[in-house]
Amino acid sequence: MRLYHSSNMIVEHPDTQHSRRYLDFGRGFYLTSLHEQAERYAQRFKRRGQPAWLNTYELSDNFDRWNIKRFDTYDKEWLDFVAKCRSGEDVGDYDMVIGGIANDRVILTLDRYFTGEISTT
Repeated sequence: MRLYHSSNMIVEHPDTQHSRRYLDFGRGFYLTSLHEQAERYAQRFKRRGQPAWLNTYELSDNFDRWNIKRFDTYDKEWLDFVAKCRSGEDVGDYDMVIGGIANDRVILTLDRYFTGEISTT
């Protein structure tokens, strides 16, 4: 499986030590299988006057021994998980979380949810 990671540097050895906290799925090394999405994200570095690198990795499809949390849709379970991660709450000890992250459209809804302006009921 080919995966991509956009950065302002070449990342030969991925790690979670350089990850920011309070992201959608918590501290981690974020990858995408969507080449176009990775290219768009790399443009953010260029707009900030930084170098942009599109790192490419090949990952085995054998995840049998991994503890994986998977979200197939943007539903209430996903929303609650992201809310907990962004507030720094413990969400479990996962080796990998698979699912959509909050794009520009979703982030506006998340912000309204976090401030209590809207609810899931």
